[in-house]
Amino acid sequence: MDSVDLNVLRSVLEWRRAGRRVVLYTVVQTWGSAPRPPGAMLALRDDGVVIGSVSGGCIEDDLISRLNDGRLAPAAPAVSLVTYGVTVEEAARFGLPCGGTLRLTEEPVGDPAWVDELLRRCQAQQIVARELNLNTGQVLLKAANKADELVFDGVTLRAIYGPRWRLLLIGAGQLSRYVAQMARLLDFEVLICDPRQEFVHGWEPQDGRFVAGMPDDAVLSIVPDERTAVVALTHDPRLDDMALLTALDSRAFYVGALGSRVNSQRRRDNLALLGLSAQAIERLHGPVGLHIGSHTPAEIALSLLAEIVAIKNGIDSSQKKPLLRASGAVA
Repeated sequence: MDSVDLNVLRSVLEWRRAGRRVVLYTVVQTWGSAPRPPGAMLALRDDGVVIGSVSGGCIEDDLISRLNDGRLAPAAPAVSLVTYGVTVEEAARFGLPCGGTLRLTEEPVGDPAWVDELLRRCQAQQIVARELNLNTGQVLLKAANKADELVFDGVTLRAIYGPRWRLLLIGAGQLSRYVAQMARLLDFEVLICDPRQEFVHGWEPQDGRFVAGMPDDAVLSIVPDERTAVVALTHDPRLDDMALLTALDSRAFYVGALGSRVNSQRRRDNLALLGLSAQAIERLHGPVGLHIGSHTPAEIALSLLAEIVAIKNGIDSSQKKPLLRASGAVA
């Protein structure tokens, strides 16, 4: 699940606790070229305020119009289906790509207890399946895994939700600041570890969360999973290699270290001497980033994050061909 949709659910919880009526829309099926994938969410408050997205904007406008002109009864208990883009004319009217069609569930949110529970599980780095029965409106939460996908059979919607993607940066120098800023725009949770206090000055709380301790302890403390990337950026092998020894034996989907080809090979040799297996060393990305001729810190940060996002999205950044997604089917 995209963490943008987690933000939708946070708003749903806040609005319901404030006594506002809320309708939650979820894309359940698409045909042809659709603007948003199955699982994308939008919440509509009783005063027309929306958060999230199910299209490029035109469908959102129509959903608000449905509320304003009385076609939608936000307090109704039933869950219904809404379809857009059935005909070429309708697809053009709603700004859908040629031939695009999407179907949404229209779900009035009653007791928000399930929203609170789902968010707490995601915060605990769990993957959760939400099963919605369209006939009764009942919601059940169940444990899921990274291979599960959204399933809709016309009566039951089983949608998969997961925690935010995380990026742990080893080093708080200038390059890390650029990486952190861009990663936040890409909706990563940014974590930083640097035991050198002289590099910590000037970081603001919104830039990322500092993890205390030496790099190997920091990696262990966050328990890297399939939605975690770890990048060593200090240029100091005494710090970088400590993190890499631990991260390369973890479940992190991406582990990289800044350095030239010569230094990267030297690092691999050193990791082998320190007892790391050849299989683990093979996971190391170094030099990091896509080749874009980068020179400045901002360009290097862009190159690095382009590679991380490519792998996150199931693209082989070296061969330019599809890979299994790092998170399985969890969007």
